[in-house]
Formats: sequence, C-alpha cells, structure tokens
Amino acid sequence: MFYLICYDIVDDSRRYKVSKLLETYGLRVQKSVFEAVLDEKQYESIQKRLLKLLHSKEDQLRFYPLSDPCRCKVAILGIKPDFAVDDAAFIV
Repeated sequence: MFYLICYDIVDDSRRYKVSKLLETYGLRVQKSVFEAVLDEKQYESIQKRLLKLLHSKEDQLRFYPLSDPCRCKVAILGIKPDFAVDDAAFIV
C-alpha cells in the first residue's frame, strides 16, 4: 500500500530521529512529508518504532493510505521530483 506520511514534532532531536527512520522506508517529498510503499509487516514495524520516538502529548504523526487511482490524480505544482518512491534503484 502507498502511504503519505507527515509529522509535526516539537523537539529537534526527536524530529531528526523520526526523519532518519522514515528515510529508511520511503522518500522525503517535503521537510516533514514522506511517501512510502509499505506491506502490512513494514507498516506495523514502522509504527512500533515511531511510537518509541514520539512524545504523545506534543507530537503527531499521520499515515494517509492512497489507492492507485488516487495516486494517479496527485497534482504537483512547482519543483517536480526526479524519481518516484516506487522507482527501481540500484546502489553500487
């Protein structure tokens, strides 16, 4: 499933840790917004890991699932990304 993940985290240290974790799962598309393709196991794993980093009274993190038909309707104004989150990539 494709997810749009966004957060509002007060503390710089927590925000850095959350962003680094999210970078291992998806693509940063804005400063506090990520796109990720996650299977059910990955979705559960990332949520458990993120819960350990968040302060429940100050921080908020949201996962928006987007179906393929909805993804096709996403409009991007301004700078377009060089690649999409589900593009094939090779690390050498």
